[in-house]
Amino acid sequence: MENETDRDQSSIATVVRAACPHDCPDTCAMLVTVRRDYGAGGRRVAVAIEGDPEHPTTDGSLCTKVARYLERTYHPDRVLTPLKRVGPKGSGRFERTTWQQALDDIASRLGRIAARDPERIVPYSYAGTMGLVQGEAMAQRLFNRLGASRLDRTICASAGSEALTYTLGARLGTDLEQIQNSRLIVFWGANSVTSNLHGWSRAQQAKRNGARLIAIDPYRSLTAEKCHQHIAPMPGTDGALALGLIHVLVREGWLDRDFIEQHTLGFDALAQRARQFAPDRVATICSIQASEVEQLAHDYWHTRPALIRLNYGMQRAHGGGNAVRAIACLPALAGHWRDAAGGLLLSSSGAFEVDEPALVRPDLLAGRAPRTINMSEIGRALAEADPPIEAIVVYNSNPVAVAPHSDSVVRGFAREDLFTVVLEHFLTDTADYADYVLPATTQLEHLDVHRSYGHLYVVANNPAIEPLGEALPNSEIFRRLAAQMGFSEACFRETDEQIAAQAFTGRATTAGYDWNTVRERGWWRLNVPTPYAPFASGHFPTPSGRCEFYSERLAAQGLEPLPDYVAPYESPSSAPELARRFPLAMISPPARNYLNSTFVNVRSLRDAEGEPRLEIHPRDAAERSICDGDRVTVFNDRGSLELKARVTDRARAGVVVALSIWWRKLTSDGRNANELTHQRLTDLGRAAAFYDCLVQVRPAGPVQKAQG
Repeated sequence: MENETDRDQSSIATVVRAACPHDCPDTCAMLVTVRRDYGAGGRRVAVAIEGDPEHPTTDGSLCTKVARYLERTYHPDRVLTPLKRVGPKGSGRFERTTWQQALDDIASRLGRIAARDPERIVPYSYAGTMGLVQGEAMAQRLFNRLGASRLDRTICASAGSEALTYTLGARLGTDLEQIQNSRLIVFWGANSVTSNLHGWSRAQQAKRNGARLIAIDPYRSLTAEKCHQHIAPMPGTDGALALGLIHVLVREGWLDRDFIEQHTLGFDALAQRARQFAPDRVATICSIQASEVEQLAHDYWHTRPALIRLNYGMQRAHGGGNAVRAIACLPALAGHWRDAAGGLLLSSSGAFEVDEPALVRPDLLAGRAPRTINMSEIGRALAEADPPIEAIVVYNSNPVAVAPHSDSVVRGFAREDLFTVVLEHFLTDTADYADYVLPATTQLEHLDVHRSYGHLYVVANNPAIEPLGEALPNSEIFRRLAAQMGFSEACFRETDEQIAAQAFTGRATTAGYDWNTVRERGWWRLNVPTPYAPFASGHFPTPSGRCEFYSERLAAQGLEPLPDYVAPYESPSSAPELARRFPLAMISPPARNYLNSTFVNVRSLRDAEGEPRLEIHPRDAAERSICDGDRVTVFNDRGSLELKARVTDRARAGVVVALSIWWRKLTSDGRNANELTHQRLTDLGRAAAFYDCLVQVRPAGPVQKAQG
């Protein structure tokens, strides 16, 4: 028992170094203030959270969402004990059980399925945490040992990632710390105010220094509102716009011919392709003005350094991969890679040499080559996979809310013969369909190490508080499940600290990585120069060592080797009959106060967001006798949902915007925007084409509350 002196000493606040775990390029370094709570048995309690002022990219600030992370951690609805289903699937009715009972039953059920065919077991996960320890390390060891089906994790970034790899050789780009030195910044499909706050802060500094900011987005987002110019192409037409810019650069001779000669491959073929995309044609495809194409090309050549801040929104259409390829050619054509503040940034994750074999242990497959299930087609897979999926283990994701064509996803998860285990913090839409819900820790309660896809720092996460209730880290849950299944390999006994210590290869960019040092300091910059200009002298990590306008690797797969415009699946030009019935293109970008489906159940953030709504242009609203504030039905052949109309010219004519992703159970009709999206895939990367979606809108009837 502590004496009074001990109590006085231990009541002093301490600060713990942590990392934001969420799917955001900023990967903030955080400081968590904790105190002892003697009313709770002397447990540590987090009382404040802030950005690390010493971390060069975080610079002391956090986004609105993560600034409220304590509300999420201490939320009264946290799942804090293992739960077993007692009601129908989807009802959300559970009873408390013990860890031992849950693990016994789960191990037994998975073991019986694996004895017949382990491919009938499917893991489903994405970026609920971006941590290398709590993300996939121990989980993939277990699934590799089982021989379970693999998951193609395509739901967010794979189209753009593959496009960068084929063009630049890796997911590399401009150092975020150089943005303030740019003179022209083009935000292309990037709402940085919402999804890259610290990049936006540096862009604002560049603006104060005289830089010009341009947004390319079908929607006048918060970022577009604050730029000097907004160009609003129709969704899915970005590839045509990029090829139109290339057309003008070639036509006018606005080319860095030395850089092209020394560091690129396939210029003549690309120039020939671009001749097909004169500004007048591009204007017709994109539904913009030809003068906008001409002026943007002029500004891009004559303003230096110029940076394109590309993001994943514009790749979520049929031709998303080709569009990213075309945009990624621009900095090499105009020579903007020469300057550290020029070039392009979509992802910096390729700069981190992660030791994937050490983390996920593919050797445990023992020569087996299981089938792959695409997470973007999970609704179809649950209905049609052969052999059928008999068990699914969901962690770090909420597929019933976030996966496309959610009606099919719901039908799949509602199968009584599907054994479903969900690791979660809350009873999400997906958890409601689980046979077992296992309580997972939040970022404040476990250890992890993070790379970033927006900056060049490894960031450590130290546990600030003890796990609440009976919650366990993902790693420990999979560690215990492996033991319960009788897996005796030493890798299943490795601690989180041991996993974090071997997360990076220790070669090239990660030379000098030492986990203990990083854990103590909180963050560590990769072994790259300052300033970092990855392609100033070429050295692209492609097979040719050049920026590959023409890709032999794509040609060898029977794919188009040059960037091209690939029309959306659903548009007036590609599907005229469909467009006559459903004439409006719908996009569903992130709401400012949510991150995918995370934070939707935090009341302060949901109150700030209001209710699910549809932003519609005044012309489109008038044609449908819709007034601001009316309830409307948005529908297509896949489904329908009801939203509150906001009549505004932030949505361009012909486009409606449903800010997302709401939990279905927290909407008035139990549906969200993914009721309307389809499961068809992008041209590269096998990714979800969320923003390739035609709908119609009409005034709604009386509101019907969601059931359950």
